[in-house]
Amino acid sequence: MQILTYNLNGIRAAIRNGLLEWLRDKDFDILCFQEVKATPDVVDLTGFEELGYELIGWHAAEKKGYSGVAIFSKIKPDLVSLGANLPDYDVEGRILRADFGDITLLNCYFPSGTSGEIRQGVKMRFLADFHQWADELRKERPNLIICGDYNIAHTEIDIHDPVRNKNSSGFLPEERAWMSQWFGNGYTDAFRFKNPELQEYSWWTYRSGARANNKGWRIDYISVADTLKDRIIASRQYNDAVHSDHCPVWLEIE
Repeated sequence: MQILTYNLNGIRAAIRNGLLEWLRDKDFDILCFQEVKATPDVVDLTGFEELGYELIGWHAAEKKGYSGVAIFSKIKPDLVSLGANLPDYDVEGRILRADFGDITLLNCYFPSGTSGEIRQGVKMRFLADFHQWADELRKERPNLIICGDYNIAHTEIDIHDPVRNKNSSGFLPEERAWMSQWFGNGYTDAFRFKNPELQEYSWWTYRSGARANNKGWRIDYISVADTLKDRIIASRQYNDAVHSDHCPVWLEIE
């Protein structure tokens, strides 16, 4: 099974920027998109269908042009569920679940706190609530894969300038501590597991030529429950994919 996760920063913009052409010679089974910023009725999905993908789930935010997650798949799911029964976050279209056999895939878009204290507070509450919800789900469905934009760079190797960004949302001590707790509680960072020393990023600001100078952050992850850890074959990023301010991350798992 090959899974791709990609924050598109607008699915219609990404399609205009060549997303479908880029996918044409790839062989992913499942596509998990975040920040689609649309509802499916306003997006031309025929290009995905021509590539063999079926739209199996789309969780849009109530606010138009904001947030939202979607899953396209060549594999038929056993179950698809929108949200996590957490109303404060479900209205923002942040969590989408799909079950494939013994694997439960969660496509997630974690909140950002960069706009100020109010949203940072929302982000920290989300982290606590999501962790608790995922742990409850894991009791029923132990083989979890949680992919998406976590909006946190975990360690100093995951950010281009850890010193200057030590007080920046996305690299705050309390956020990094949450990531350590998360990965210490039965989840594995698939990319770091397979590439322990590799310094690559998955997001770059549009300002000041950051991407050209590779001044980025690794904030997009695929977490794999430790029950699946030995089934991880590979995980990398496509740093040359330029359909968004993020790049895609992929996982191959038995």
